[in-house]
Amino acid sequence: MTEQARWTRARLGRCGPPLDLLTANFRRHTYAPHAHDEYTIGVCVGGSEVIDYRGGHIRTGPGTIVVLDPGEMHTGGPGNATDGYAYRALYAEPSLLTDGTLGGLPHFREPLLDDPELATALRLAHTELSACPDPLEAESRLPWLLTALARRHSTARSLSDEIPGAGAIALTVRDRLADELTAPPSLAGLAAELGLSRYQLLRAFRTTMGIPPYAWLAQYRVHRARGLLEAGLRPAEVAGLVGFADQAHLTRWFRRVLGVTPAAYRNSVQDAR
Repeated sequence: MTEQARWTRARLGRCGPPLDLLTANFRRHTYAPHAHDEYTIGVCVGGSEVIDYRGGHIRTGPGTIVVLDPGEMHTGGPGNATDGYAYRALYAEPSLLTDGTLGGLPHFREPLLDDPELATALRLAHTELSACPDPLEAESRLPWLLTALARRHSTARSLSDEIPGAGAIALTVRDRLADELTAPPSLAGLAAELGLSRYQLLRAFRTTMGIPPYAWLAQYRVHRARGLLEAGLRPAEVAGLVGFADQAHLTRWFRRVLGVTPAAYRNSVQDAR
């Protein structure tokens, strides 16, 4: 394991606030005592780290989640002399954990959490957003996961999940996304227009459509891309025309939805003419 750390900045919606993602792989690095204004949420993916926190020691292992409250002093270093440690962390502004909860800022009495399902979801979202920090995808995935974290493991109480008129809300959001596919509006902005919190909008959309907004829009973009590829346009041209960040982003979603690359699809439909 080499000493390396990489920061990625994702935006929560177009022109929205930033959220930093850290990918860290260390053998010997030890952090000096420090604190963050945000919640620090990390998932250990290899080795073991020892964190000094609240007068005690936390020892991580692969698959564990660590949550450090804002303003809490802490350090971090290798858990032993041989294995090093690797983790994925995000730094969440406090309001991101209050959207679906009651009772003020969530407090995590236990900083070390055993929640394999949430750990897997956080790690996957971190990995995919670090590779392609799409604003709508970041805003669809991260606040949802952070709300789940607060509701499952903090002192906060959960808001009701009943959203009156959920079906109509979802269709309104769907139509806006389809109309503005190359520069989709922020979910926070749409929620404010509808008199909802972002969590309520996400809940309504996921309940009605079965998938989050970014996934619906990606599939709609793939549908639009098919027509352009059939017309003879190259994948690199098509990606920007339907709102994907680049050809790699188009290819990732095209394969997920149709099982082939855009180039292979274009060649097959051209050959069939």
